[in-house]
Amino acid sequence: MLELRNISYHVDDGDGKDILNNINLTIDDRFTAITGPNGGGKSTLAKMIAGIIQPTDGQIFFDGQDITNLSITERAKAGISFAFQQPVRFKGITVLDLIRLAAGEKLSVDGACKYLSEVGLCARDYINREVNASLSGGELKRIEIATVIARGTRLSVFDEPEAGIDLWSFQNLIKVFEKMHEETQGSIVIISHQERILDIADKIVVIANGEISNIGTKDEILPKLLSGNLDCKHSAGGCIHG
Repeated sequence: MLELRNISYHVDDGDGKDILNNINLTIDDRFTAITGPNGGGKSTLAKMIAGIIQPTDGQIFFDGQDITNLSITERAKAGISFAFQQPVRFKGITVLDLIRLAAGEKLSVDGACKYLSEVGLCARDYINREVNASLSGGELKRIEIATVIARGTRLSVFDEPEAGIDLWSFQNLIKVFEKMHEETQGSIVIISHQERILDIADKIVVIANGEISNIGTKDEILPKLLSGNLDCKHSAGGCIHG
């Protein structure tokens, strides 16, 4: 489905810095979790998949098509969704407007409410609210997840989806991902430090210092992460949160 070939991202800020260095990765599993120390390049890689930033070297293929130079809009049309670590606010746009835009059709209110209910929000309390600063970070995060569900794309990328959902259990979040896969039969990429999210992964990719330091199945990688035997053990607070 998605293939990254020799992907690098170099920032020329005077000193020069390699954020990503020669990343080769194929994503075609049900759930792929990407983890590693803070500052290791995880979010940069996620944004590169979405088309928010472009690689300085290498190529990205999606379903066999070279999408390296496609914009975020073009990639969205091709079937890639992205959820930010910090969701964007849209003054003047209601939750109903946003879900309709995501779905690509003029959904009925009941249709839009269904997506909000899936992420644990009481639809009648939110459907006509603006997507602005009146919403908490956790509410925005769940609304953003609802828009990704509404899009129903072949590839969905979530950058730390657990952020701000402390009042909504991880188990519910995991159920949302599992149902999303059942409905789309696509792939879901999750950037996360949370053990409970990594535990549902088919493949775990560890990125440290801009490189893939380890990759394998959950059974191969998770025990090493938990025991601190991988590169991310040197990150502040460790790589895995319980």
